[in-house]
Amino acid sequence: MKSQFDRITLNPEICHGKPCIRGLRYPVEIILEWLSSGMTVSEILEDYEDLEQEDIFAALNFAARLTQIKRIEKLAA
Repeated sequence: MKSQFDRITLNPEICHGKPCIRGLRYPVEIILEWLSSGMTVSEILEDYEDLEQEDIFAALNFAARLTQIKRIEKLAA
């Protein structure tokens, strides 16, 4: 069984290098958008049969890790 971190892949040839689920064309950001719009995990899995429950949890875990950044600095324009 893949770990949650193995489920998030980065490939410049897929979705412009955005973090995706298992090399599929499902960027983590779209999974998060579906969840934030009110879709349940069950609804997502029904609509997208190639996704697994662990993929959804991996996307959430990935997002949680990103929020643990210590600080964000504005870049000069």
